[in-house]
Parts: sequence; structure tokens; C-alpha cells
Amino acid sequence: MAKITDAYQSKGRRPLVICDFSPPRGASLDFLEDARRLDADFISGNYNPGRVPRSDSAMTAHAIRQHTGREVLFTLAVRDMNPLALQSHLLGAATLGLENVLVLGGDPFPATHRPGAGAVGAMRPTELMQIVRGMNKGLDRRGRPLEGATDLCIGGAIDLSGSIEAAARLTHSKVQAGAHFFVTQPVFDPQRVKAFRTAYEDSVGGPLKAPVFYGLQVPRPGQVAFSPVPPPYQRQMESGRSGEDIAVEVWEGLRKKGVDSLYLVPPIGPRGTRDYDAAARVLRRVRA
Repeated sequence: MAKITDAYQSKGRRPLVICDFSPPRGASLDFLEDARRLDADFISGNYNPGRVPRSDSAMTAHAIRQHTGREVLFTLAVRDMNPLALQSHLLGAATLGLENVLVLGGDPFPATHRPGAGAVGAMRPTELMQIVRGMNKGLDRRGRPLEGATDLCIGGAIDLSGSIEAAARLTHSKVQAGAHFFVTQPVFDPQRVKAFRTAYEDSVGGPLKAPVFYGLQVPRPGQVAFSPVPPPYQRQMESGRSGEDIAVEVWEGLRKKGVDSLYLVPPIGPRGTRDYDAAARVLRRVRA
């Protein structure tokens, strides 16, 4: 069992990699074979990607660690639970021995999903981070003592596809709320990393000290993309260049900007299917 921050401090010169992973859409344990193929430092049990029912992210992460020995984290979105349910979920995850949680807002439901589905509450990720920070001190949301404190390493998300200055300010708010590490949406332009670091330092008066795992998506024509794939890369894929080669090229550019930790996003196909074999091949090339 390892916290992400501890692993980052002891990683040496090798890149530390978190791999994005979708829980199964059923009760079968067949998904464990996919997890075994991923030589990532941490596998991230996602929270209902695609806004469809999937196995619970924390339980999926626990099963991966129990059956494969991989280190894990789980994501938790504020969209679908009220504060009481979120705290209970976190206590259950801590009881299972999980140590790393990535706090997200959760993608909003499209209008076509309403009124049958919708967000439960209006809590912001920073508010949940503050709650987890209190639980780590042995207190619930209302300041009442718990029977035992949690010891969770708190992660936050950064989106660099829009305003860099706004992303820097929001990141600092999450640091103040208790975030220990960050992951970003996929980055295709390494210059965005430099711009973000500069904007953060200009805004706060010092560098971001928390580890940041910059997103590296393995692109594929027609796939679901967490961030827009630049037109030059789209044209290259249409001409036959593999998304794996593009991902490795992006990694080389990120590495030259001093990036030493990655959040790897496997190709996403129809109905949320993932190509973990492609992710495993990119992992091997990153390790090399």
C-alpha cells in the first residue's frame, strides 16, 4: 500500500505513471486481466465514466489491488451524492485500506437525460477536499469526532484546455482546500505546461509544490477524447500514423519541459471500451 505523494518522493529519475481505468459494466471479474497487463505505478478506478452505471470506483480499485498487487487510487465525483453519502463512501474506502482519492466534480448530465437523472447537489470539489481534510483529522463535516481518523491522500484535477490563468487560480484554491497531488486533462502542447507553471507562480508568488501528473492520451480517429486532438495530429492519424507514436512524441515533448509524472489515458472506443493493450505498449516505450 502506498500513497501517491510518498511514491513520487521516492521515484528517482524514472517517470511515475497513473493509468486511467474504467470499472466494469457488470459483476464479472474479467476486468482484472486488463489491469494485470498495465505496468503502471498506480491504476485509477474511474467514477462512472460516460455517466452510466459501473462498478463502484473504490471497490474496483480494492479488487485490482487485492487480486493483482497493483497500487491504486479511486475517483469520487461530488455530482451524484450528498455530503452524508460522500463521507460514508470515504469511510468505507478507508476501511478497505485505500489511501488515494481523486476528487472530481463529475461531467454534467446533458439535457436529454433530464428529468430522469441529474446532479444530487451543488457541492464543489474544493468543499469535498475540505471535508476529507477534516476526516483525516478525525472530524466529520459538522466537526464531530469520528471513531477513527482517515488517512487519505487527496488529489485534484486541472484542465489546461481553457484559460491557463483561471486554471492556475483554481489549482491554488484546491491546494488551500487540502489537495496533495493533481492530474490534468490530456495535454498535446508541451508549451501549455510551461505557461501553467508560470501562471501559477505569478498568481501565488511561488511554484506549485504538489506533484502534477500531466495527462497523456493515446489518440485514435473517431475516439472519445478528453481534450481536443490538434488538427495536425488528426491529419497524421488519417494518413496512417498510429496514436501510440503520437503519444510517445507528446511524451518526449513533455519530458523536455521537465515533466516526470504522467496520467495515461488509454484509447476510448464505442460504448466506453478501452484499448489497454495500446496503453501497455505506450507504457513500455515511456519506461524505455
